[in-house]
Parts: sequence; structure tokens; C-alpha cells
Amino acid sequence: MSCEPRRYSVKEAVRDHYDRTSRYYRDLWGEHLHHGYWTSGDETKEQAQIQLVEHLAHVAALMPGCTILDVGCGFGASSIYLAKKYGAQATGITISPIQVEMARKSAAADGGVKANFVLMDAEEMRFDQTFDVVWSIESISHYPQKQKFFASAARCLESGGTLALTDWFKKEQLSEHEYKKSIQPIEKGMLVELDTMQEYAGFVKSNCMRVIYSEILNKNCAKTWDLGLDLLKNKRLWQVAKENGSEFVDFLQAFRAMRAGFASGNFVYGLIVAKKL
Repeated sequence: MSCEPRRYSVKEAVRDHYDRTSRYYRDLWGEHLHHGYWTSGDETKEQAQIQLVEHLAHVAALMPGCTILDVGCGFGASSIYLAKKYGAQATGITISPIQVEMARKSAAADGGVKANFVLMDAEEMRFDQTFDVVWSIESISHYPQKQKFFASAARCLESGGTLALTDWFKKEQLSEHEYKKSIQPIEKGMLVELDTMQEYAGFVKSNCMRVIYSEILNKNCAKTWDLGLDLLKNKRLWQVAKENGSEFVDFLQAFRAMRAGFASGNFVYGLIVAKKL
């Protein structure tokens, strides 16, 4: 019997999951499929999600008119927002055909902003152009071969270009007990595999990039899962989950694990900005 740990970020499983559930997720989470960033604590979830995008844009020093590759673009909301707010030319990619369709419809409904969406694997990105910014919010932890993504991102960047990301991480030097209690339920439910921020820094360095800024955002983002637990009170949601397979049920069950991970500090919500040398 193999002693290898079970892998949860299997690419085909991730694609199938988002193809089947994305329309439900948009109803649950809104146009932005990611955490919120609270400063006063009084913001709505939607305001907090925009504030997360704005915070990453600010620390990454986004310039008006820049070209952005939004990796793991979800429903396209970040690409559309950055195109409107910064006059950026945004290209979003996802491995989910359903999400590409949803993102294109959102862009068309928003007056034809400079945002286009492509079905593409983040570990195998190929473009005829390079970009000023490679941008990713809460996507990389889904990738089975993260080193391939960072190598691909470096190829897609202009010299001096910026890699700007937020992602889910695990705390450094967790014991086996802490990992199994705090992290494994998250990995199973969310179809991710969590590295440490230091491991990402190593991927950055080995691909001719340099981390210029990093930040742990736990205190600003933990409220997301207070709101998430409120969603679990909806019995109809659990019925929909059962109708759409065990992975959706695992996803909902992982909400409590996410909240507990924030509370213990074993789960880390991190931000990294790097420059291509």
C-alpha cells in the first residue's frame, strides 16, 4: 500500500467541480469568488471583496493602461473591475469552460470592457504577447504542479513585470496532528493543496523573480467565514449540494474548517508581490 498522501488538487476534479457548481457559487458568493478584506468591519461582503482587489492592486502599484493576465479568473469579476478602474487590458484564463462562458457574458453586459477570457491551463500558459502583470487571487493552491505555474508566469511577464497574488497557505512547521486537524479538511473540501508562503518565495526565486512585498491578511479576511457559516443555515443549499455530488457537500463542510483554521493560525491567507528580474 502506498504511503503517499492523497492528492486533492487533481486537475480534472477541479475542472469538473467548477463546471458543475459555478452558477451556484455565484449565487452564494457573488461575482467575486474570493475572500473579503475588511478594514472597519462594517463593510458588506461585496465591498470587502472589492477592497481585497484594491489592496492587491495598491501594493502591486498597478499602472493605468497596463496589460494584465488574470490567472484563475473565475467569473471574470477582477478582470472586468481592473479594466474599468485602471483602464487595464485584461486577459483572464480558467480551466472551466463554464466559467469562461460566464465571464464573457459578464464582460459583454458591462459595455464591452477591455477584458477577454480564454480557456487555458495555468501550468501551460502560452501567449504571443507578454504582460505587465500576472495576477492571481486564490487560484494557485488548486494547481498540482505549482513550479510549472511559476515558470509559466515568468515567461508571460515583461522584463521588470509584476507577479501579484493572494492565496491560501499553511503555517510553517505544522506537526502532523496540526496538519490533519486544521489543514487536511480544507484541502479535501476545497480541492487544494496548501504550501507555505516560504515555499512560494522559493518558486519565485527559482524562476528569476524576486519577492518585493509579502503580507499575511488573516486579521482582515477572517470575517469571510463568519458570513460563510451563516450560509450553511440554508437547508435548500444542502439539498442542492447533495444533488451535485459529494464534492459540493465536502465544500460546504469545509466552511467550518476554514473558520477554525483562521482561528488557530494554522491556515494563512497571504499576499505576495514579486518582480521579474
